[in-house]
Amino acid sequence: MLAVHNLSVNYRGIEALTSVSLTLNPGEWVGLIGPNGAGKSTLVKAILGLMPYKGQILLNGTTLKRQRRQVAYVPQRSQIDWDYPITAWNVVMMAQTAALGIGRSPNAKAKRLVSDALDRVEMLPLRHRQIGQLSGGQQQRIFLARALAQQPNLFLLDEPFSGIDKKTEAIMLSIFADLSEQGKTLLVCSHEWGEALNRYHRLLLLNRRVLANDTPQAVMTMENIQQAYGANISAALHNQNVIPFAC
Repeated sequence: MLAVHNLSVNYRGIEALTSVSLTLNPGEWVGLIGPNGAGKSTLVKAILGLMPYKGQILLNGTTLKRQRRQVAYVPQRSQIDWDYPITAWNVVMMAQTAALGIGRSPNAKAKRLVSDALDRVEMLPLRHRQIGQLSGGQQQRIFLARALAQQPNLFLLDEPFSGIDKKTEAIMLSIFADLSEQGKTLLVCSHEWGEALNRYHRLLLLNRRVLANDTPQAVMTMENIQQAYGANISAALHNQNVIPFAC
């Protein structure tokens, strides 16, 4: 479905990504992991066309520029201005704005898609609430609802499990499983370690280049972690309070 070939990103004179190649297939739920500064968010933004790159990115054999609506992005919560005066409903309605055209009132179909998405994340009763008045987990659900209302085939999610409550995590995991069964593809940037990584079909271990691309058990070996984290491996393991799958 998504094919990335020899992608490199130079950011302010620094090679942020070097010769990254990967393929994401329909129905796959893939975790993108690596240390801070490894280029995880950079890779997502390059796929979205938000920064210049060298290489090739194809979705079903065609460049993404011609099919942006097929790709939905859920950003890190830290990137959002939560003081902006907008309601949960209007945030999710943004997913339909591009299709309808700026300035056009939403039609019945758009309203139904937004309502269904809010209901799926159990946020419909709070649809008129200003986003800054919501909890962290509720805010994350609103932006997932926006992605759902877009009806894409590829979901790119940057740290979706960071700082959320157990209810939100359960809702999101259920939705991700449903999307996978529907043949949708999910790429999730994550700092998770240990057993939480078993939720993914496959892991991509990144540190400016792809170091490993396989099942969680095959990727999370001491050798691979040492290669990715280098001198920071002891601190990484201590902070996460876990051990690799295989040592």
